[in-house]
Amino acid sequence: MDILQKYFQNITEEQRLQFSKLGDLYTEWNAKINVISRKDIESLYERHILHSLGIAKILDFKPGTHVLDVGTGGGFPGIPLAILFPETQFYLVDVIAKKIRVVNEVAKALDLHNVKAEQRRAGTFDNRFDFIVSRAVTNMPDFVKWVRKNIAKKNNHELQNGILYLKGGDLTEELALFPKAIQHHLSDYFEEEFFETKKVVYLPLKYKV
Repeated sequence: MDILQKYFQNITEEQRLQFSKLGDLYTEWNAKINVISRKDIESLYERHILHSLGIAKILDFKPGTHVLDVGTGGGFPGIPLAILFPETQFYLVDVIAKKIRVVNEVAKALDLHNVKAEQRRAGTFDNRFDFIVSRAVTNMPDFVKWVRKNIAKKNNHELQNGILYLKGGDLTEELALFPKAIQHHLSDYFEEEFFETKKVVYLPLKYKV
């Protein structure tokens, strides 16, 4: 918890309590259903929770915003973001049913009413969202194909509706087709070594009929 409060000092007492419960919840569920590597569960707050909240350093979601988390796995980045933005609606999808079970159980334990999670494949539904988030589920060209039709028409933020994508390494080749993509280096916000190569890629997308 210390690492979260280091970078997010204005969280409420309720949010602090919810974040503090994540360690035990994921340790318990990970023993039953492996959604996080055994090595990473020991670094949960740095490598999963704080990493997810890197998106919040790029954009402060307004109340009433709708966000889609594609390939959420055990609930990242959706669950930490849902705690931080309780008035934003999050829809978390993954193709693996047991991972969605973990997400639903964690959301229930935290009393998160702004989270809906379902076993769905990206590209198989027509719901519209202001922003689409994910953690490196595939390369950007394929990801854009999956989610392009899910962008809402009306923009309510300074940033145009689009993708906020957590990924690391050299993305030059992957982003060559997307000149409007902006790479935000998480090392500008978090000083831990883990974040040296980690980025949030913002890609604005136009509403598509």
